[in-house]
Amino acid sequence: MSRTYRNWAGNQVCLPAEILTPSTPDEVAAIVARAAEHGQRVKAVGAGHSFTSAAMTDGVLLSLDKVKAVESIDSATGRITVGAGMRLTELNKVLDGAGLAMPNLGDIAYQSIAGATATATHGTGADLGNLATTIVGMEIVDGRGQRIWCDETERPEFLRVASVGVGALGIITRVTLQCMPAFDLRATESIESLDDLLESFGDDVAANDHFEFFWMPGARRCQVKRNNRTADPREPESRMTYFRNKILTENIAAGLVVKVGARFPSAAPRIGELAGSSVKPRELVDKSYKIFASPRWIRFYEMEYGIPREAFPEAMSRVRDLVAGIGEPIFFPVEARVSAADDIPLSTGYGRDSAWIAVHVHKGGSYETYFQGVEKIMNDYEGRPHWGKLHFQDHTTLASRYPEWDAFQAVRAELDPAGRFANAYTDRVLGPVRS
Repeated sequence: MSRTYRNWAGNQVCLPAEILTPSTPDEVAAIVARAAEHGQRVKAVGAGHSFTSAAMTDGVLLSLDKVKAVESIDSATGRITVGAGMRLTELNKVLDGAGLAMPNLGDIAYQSIAGATATATHGTGADLGNLATTIVGMEIVDGRGQRIWCDETERPEFLRVASVGVGALGIITRVTLQCMPAFDLRATESIESLDDLLESFGDDVAANDHFEFFWMPGARRCQVKRNNRTADPREPESRMTYFRNKILTENIAAGLVVKVGARFPSAAPRIGELAGSSVKPRELVDKSYKIFASPRWIRFYEMEYGIPREAFPEAMSRVRDLVAGIGEPIFFPVEARVSAADDIPLSTGYGRDSAWIAVHVHKGGSYETYFQGVEKIMNDYEGRPHWGKLHFQDHTTLASRYPEWDAFQAVRAELDPAGRFANAYTDRVLGPVRS
């Protein structure tokens, strides 16, 4: 029976022929093999947190929610093998119980492991790559329904390419991640001017393990986060303080700002300044995964671009000028982060240290003029859009930005010659499967 599927943000909708929830890799392989016999396309979905239509299909849609078993975990080597449908929130707790942790995480942890790595989701840190760089082994079901394992010794080139596959190579069923001993972070959050941050950006990035800031359009100041590893005693927030900072201020109050701003657009500059000043400085020490991720209740649309790190101050200044002249109120912050270079062909960090500029609007809001204006700026720096977030590029504009584009396409043609995992999004951004 057909059922409607919607992503987290509600901006992508599809009506699959079937929505199935397999529990094991064998079941995933059997479903793909059956779909191949009937000429159906197949897509897999995790948490549905991608803002693009990467997982949409009118064929068979597989939810990986039940493919999340812990196969093995070794505290000595720091390696864990788990089902690819496991959410990052659950992974963090499993790792913590074994005295381990992910080296880095993004601002949220709702995603599945497969979805987060396939789209090159990242956190912030000058010396830290995106989450896919922690993959040292992977099982993928190809377009024929065959289970293929790849790691550092068995099909290493498949592993390198498939670590960021945008859902176009097959269905990831198991992954082995290289983790590290659990660690604590000292989180220091402050309020600083955007001008000062642009001037000191390189120094701030170099001086901190994890550095990022949030600028509310219309405001002069930003919320700045500096997270650094520490052996100091833990000083976690009380439940009351956590509620005030993370729930009341960053979610409930921010939601009110969006509603008020939408009703009274002329008040946008003042609202932006008030929103920026509502966030207070804070400092605490806690487990890394508790510091990295925050609850996000407000639904929104997002676009994020990675550019060469040295171009960030100029690019961010241009985004500020764009916002000032765009004529539309914006009530969501612009986020700035950094990540390290890697050698994964379709990784947005391939071959260069990156700075990231992410822009947002509230769910249901108009974003085309704003996002297209930002994208035009990013194009001047050979910007690479986050694969799971909104953008207007296609394969003709993206191919030249990835030096090993052809290496990816060759593996794609080998794993999925019939285009079993293709859809309108992959046809647009990757082109059709090469014969």
